Amino acid sequence: MKRINRNPYDDAEKLSDSDSRDNYSRDPDKKSGFNLMRLMGFFLLGLMLFSALFSVSVVLRDPPSDGVVEASSSVLFQAKQSEGLNKDFSDSVELPRDELLGGLLAAGFDERSCLSRYMSGIYGKGLSGKPSSYLISRLRKYEALHKECGPYTESYNKTVKELRSGHFSGYSGCKYVVWVSFSGLGNRILTLASAFLYALLTNRVLLVDPGVDMKDLLCEPFPDVSWFLPPDFPLATEMRNLNQQSAQCYGKMLKNNSIANSTVPSYVYLHLAHDYDNQDKLFFCDGDQSYLQKVPWLIMKTDNYFIPSLYLMPSFEQELYDLFPKKDRIFHFLGRYLFHPTNRVWGLITRYYEAYLAKADERLGIQIRVFDTEPGPFQHVLDQILSCALKENLLPDVNRHQDTVSSLEKKKLKSVLMTSLSSGYFERVRDMYWEYPTVTGEVVGIYQPSHEGYQQTEKQMHNQKAWAEMYLLSLTDVLVTSSWSTFGYVAQGLGGLKPWILYKPENRTAPDPPCRRAMSMEPCFHAPPFYDCKAKRGTDTGALVPHVRHCEDMSWGLKVVDN
Repeated sequence: MKRINRNPYDDAEKLSDSDSRDNYSRDPDKKSGFNLMRLMGFFLLGLMLFSALFSVSVVLRDPPSDGVVEASSSVLFQAKQSEGLNKDFSDSVELPRDELLGGLLAAGFDERSCLSRYMSGIYGKGLSGKPSSYLISRLRKYEALHKECGPYTESYNKTVKELRSGHFSGYSGCKYVVWVSFSGLGNRILTLASAFLYALLTNRVLLVDPGVDMKDLLCEPFPDVSWFLPPDFPLATEMRNLNQQSAQCYGKMLKNNSIANSTVPSYVYLHLAHDYDNQDKLFFCDGDQSYLQKVPWLIMKTDNYFIPSLYLMPSFEQELYDLFPKKDRIFHFLGRYLFHPTNRVWGLITRYYEAYLAKADERLGIQIRVFDTEPGPFQHVLDQILSCALKENLLPDVNRHQDTVSSLEKKKLKSVLMTSLSSGYFERVRDMYWEYPTVTGEVVGIYQPSHEGYQQTEKQMHNQKAWAEMYLLSLTDVLVTSSWSTFGYVAQGLGGLKPWILYKPENRTAPDPPCRRAMSMEPCFHAPPFYDCKAKRGTDTGALVPHVRHCEDMSWGLKVVDN
């Protein structure tokens, strides 16, 4: 290629040959001066070429090793590119690494103590949408409050002393909501998000009962001070035995009319589980919140994602709108802020992802939960899964009349991640795509990380695998989930995905249609109250505001939608 840049010494060469020869012959001093100028020109030109070659070598340098990426807190990471939808990681291009998720996460943590906190963006798709500046500012204010009032701080020690004595001074700068570990892992993750949002709305500090294994599953989400309840908390043992018949239960206090006739207690137990009664449900009324706001310690036990009913409370309504202008991103943002897998679980996630999912052009997640007393697998469930995937063009059909599809072109790779307590569905779908070619020529790989047989809520490794599988499902591009399953709710919320929901079968018959697309990525509140607090009568709470509707998979449930 010809160099078109003009050299400042080119003008010297425009002298005619005769003039040049005459001048050189007549004046040796001029000849030596001109040679010096030419030498300087070549020197400067060589320097410019060397600089350009050095710049190119820097841009095209080899990417750093994984160890360097993990250890570095740089805002750059090696973006991994390929043909198609996603990543073969063959070419390296430096792009901004949004490890703080648009400001959602706080800086200042030791990355090595929780690799997933700042590395999740490398494996996932980032956030679905941008968190509001107001949400980010409220999270930073909450972190400051947690640092001031968290375990073993001066304020915490003061309120715990009053709790032990049973004498409440009447004023405390710090108030608390204690989340009691209860139910299966999917329920625990959803209810933790609900309890945190309630704490945010009421300026309380959330403290988490670690239960059997919460510390083995989740990293600390807040800087400097733990969110886990200390083992020497005065009510550590007692609170797990609290129930609707306990004298400190809010519903029981209302039944006994003991609220108006007594001083503010040091703590109140909130029973918000699926079996709560009409008095317990008055928690979702503004008048009752006015009383509860005075109580320094609220002990909460729930297996419900109750955020939709917070939207029906006038005292919280405007704050919720400001926090979440896109109303169907509540759990997505709170989940990505709060729930970071521990290094042990992160290892399960990343090893599986890199081995089976990373090189795919497209990833499909299929989450299967069967609510049946027998273990299965069931033919009608398999029929429903395949019917949904084929009708909605999530999977290609197979050609049962031709052994091979002859083509030398590179074939699209689709990886399917299936999760189920049973291995039967995975084996049948895997064998179908092994025994027959697809009609589109795509290559389909079917994978299932585990098949535990039955739910083992209190088993540590079982819950670590379950948490890893929820997170892996959230990393897929398209998701199919089962009705009523909190496991699927967590995956769709973390991934920012609107899933295809498999209808719940009746009489062991595959439903027709087999599935439908979700209205939003928000989870469903399975046991909402049907009560109008202002009118003091029953009402359809799924018809009061346009952004709280009945769920697709549970007709009496409530979920938040954007419109």
